[in-house]
Amino acid sequence: MQSVQVVQLRSARGRWVLLATVLGSGVAMLDGTVVNVALRVLGEDLGADIAGLQWTVNAYTLTLAGLILLGGSLGDRYGRRKIFLIGVVWFALASALCGLAPNIGTLNAARALQGIGGALLTPGSLAIIQAGFAREDRPRAIGLWSGLGGVAAAVGPLLGGWIVETAGWRWVFLINLPLAALVVAVAMRHVPETRDEGATGSFDLAGSALAALALAGITYGLIETFTPPLLAGFALLVAFVLLERRRRNPLIPVDIFTSRTFTGVNVVTLFMYAALGAVMFLVVLQLQVVAGFSPLAAGSAMVPVTILMLLLSPRAGELARRIGPRIPMVTGTLACGAGFLLMSGIGPGAGYLTGVLPGVTLFGLGLSAAVAPLTATVLASAADRHAGIASGINNAVARTGSLLAVAAIPPLVGLTGEAYDHPAVFSTGFHTAMLVCAGMMAVSAVITLVSVQIKL
Repeated sequence: MQSVQVVQLRSARGRWVLLATVLGSGVAMLDGTVVNVALRVLGEDLGADIAGLQWTVNAYTLTLAGLILLGGSLGDRYGRRKIFLIGVVWFALASALCGLAPNIGTLNAARALQGIGGALLTPGSLAIIQAGFAREDRPRAIGLWSGLGGVAAAVGPLLGGWIVETAGWRWVFLINLPLAALVVAVAMRHVPETRDEGATGSFDLAGSALAALALAGITYGLIETFTPPLLAGFALLVAFVLLERRRRNPLIPVDIFTSRTFTGVNVVTLFMYAALGAVMFLVVLQLQVVAGFSPLAAGSAMVPVTILMLLLSPRAGELARRIGPRIPMVTGTLACGAGFLLMSGIGPGAGYLTGVLPGVTLFGLGLSAAVAPLTATVLASAADRHAGIASGINNAVARTGSLLAVAAIPPLVGLTGEAYDHPAVFSTGFHTAMLVCAGMMAVSAVITLVSVQIKL
């Protein structure tokens, strides 16, 4: 059993709870997309190559993906609001270190610390909604969370471009401090505490360590194209699976995967967020390096995604509640893939209205249709007492997909070394990468068709 203070979405307290959770998770989402726009400028300022820029993205994603399951378990055990707040404060302090970093090594170490904070706050924000809101309000609340959180992610490039051009790349990180302070103030006053009262036993710290080390080895091997750490990472991943099957209190409870839908939707998440991670990393660089856009113009290019997520995600959540999540998810992932195919044509001198907007708009429509139903399906297919760990697993899968794609796809398509100083080389690699990402979205649609059989 879990202690629950049921909150109605339409109540004043419900709106405050939604604000705190959206802002908290939104800060983490915002940071990822804002940083992408700043990559070229900070890379030039700190003397970084493509691998250094990959680590600027992946140092954060690595610790986030490796520890997010532990963050979900800690929330279930000690209180979701408590762990959420600790994560927000940790994230803010690490952001300050990023803003003060004197070199690329220090910046990437601080980014890894940011990921730890994200691992604590991200699963808690969604688990608070799942455990705290009345059952009939959850699909719409999750839709609003997805839509508004997606807006935070999508507005990141626009905000990042403006910050880079007016205040400098360091303020991309420092802006997190006042946002985090607001989240803490709202959550302390309005968010109810929930936990899994049946959670007992010790934490699976060995499992957490193995998961993080496995991802670190695989990521390092992919970015640096170095085989020994890659093989070591896969060996540690096998060891993690074997350990989890034998643990009395595993990091990942085995019974949660008895649901075919839960397993299937997490596989969909892996492919879908791998494609999204690679696209968000490469598009803003392509617009600046090849098409000649300024940081602000490159960020502004994603504004349609912001608008569409804001308008359509809550409706997608409600539609999924009425007709089931499968059709919106399939339609959404296919639309995203089609958008990537259109965006693959972005080249030298591309105009925004004809060369960029059609693909970005289709991408935004697809993302709006798919994200809220996917998130609601993950939580609906797991027991309420596993709300934190279910959210943690899905977030870990999403971040792992993004982590591996950002590590693997650039070198796979020839984007290494100083490629961002050579527009022709970068453009060729970008085109191939977008085709790969469109293919991953098609795979997501197929898996959804055969595995998602649930009513919300």
